[in-house]
Amino acid sequence: MATAFVFPGQGSQAVGMGRDLAEAFPAARHVFQEVDDALSQKLSKLMWEGPPEDLTLTANTQPALMAHSLAVVRALESEGGFVIADRVTLVAGHSLGEYSALTAAGAFDVATAARLLRLRGEAMQLATPPGTGAMAALLGAEIDLARTICEKAAPNPETGQNEVVEAANDNGGGQVVISGTKAAVERAIEIAKAEGVKRAMLLPVSAPFHCALMAPAADAMAEALAKADLRAPVVPVIANVSAAKATDPVEIRDLLVRQVTGTVRWRECVAAMAAMGCDRFVELGAGKVLTGLMKRNAPDASAQAIGTPADVEAFLKSL
Repeated sequence: MATAFVFPGQGSQAVGMGRDLAEAFPAARHVFQEVDDALSQKLSKLMWEGPPEDLTLTANTQPALMAHSLAVVRALESEGGFVIADRVTLVAGHSLGEYSALTAAGAFDVATAARLLRLRGEAMQLATPPGTGAMAALLGAEIDLARTICEKAAPNPETGQNEVVEAANDNGGGQVVISGTKAAVERAIEIAKAEGVKRAMLLPVSAPFHCALMAPAADAMAEALAKADLRAPVVPVIANVSAAKATDPVEIRDLLVRQVTGTVRWRECVAAMAAMGCDRFVELGAGKVLTGLMKRNAPDASAQAIGTPADVEAFLKSL
């Protein structure tokens, strides 16, 4: 059985996340301390006690989700002698989860990943004025239909000018998220309904992620990643924007910059991992979003989530 480790993205956060891991495992507790020190902030306190509106700020959510994921990884390593290089074939992460995947595979240290994700969150938030961008989920639409809807929605009927509206996440199982200017996304929702898409709805997000409007954030990340210490991962990462294996640090830097404005090709990432022989997918960190998607994208593979001490112990016993 070939195993892929996958790491969740934004939307999986919840107050209390990771606290039981910190209480159960010293190695997990050390991860949260590393992140707190790297950010000069008690992020762990915010994760465990809230308030939720502060935890959902993008600049906090991104390093928090990475911290939870890496706390699980360190617990597996310390409690069961688990070695990713020996036991895992591929790693991948959804959006910010790609940083978690790379950190788990030794490409970044925890402190570097925390600082990069803090900057990424801040830069994405600042890329567009508040209220000018939006994202929407199209449920019951495959990627080609979603792109057609975006093409039809782009022209502003009042100005005749095209506005940004693009496929941001191809999650698979008929779930595509689109992103762009608020007006264009709202037009896309109406077009989707007319096209017979089962459900089209705005998402409660603070900025239009993974579209051309994020270009200023991509520039900020290019500058930060150029200076960051990035090593070759001990197992290949399947990158969001290419849905292909990457191990070269120069290529990974480029892929992470492109990811800010590019589509998260999650459906294709899962298909690529399955085609490379992975038949066991393990989601590490908060929530079970990717585990749910896995049942649609790789129905013949096993999928499980590890986010609590009980999950860690059960997984180690299963080996």
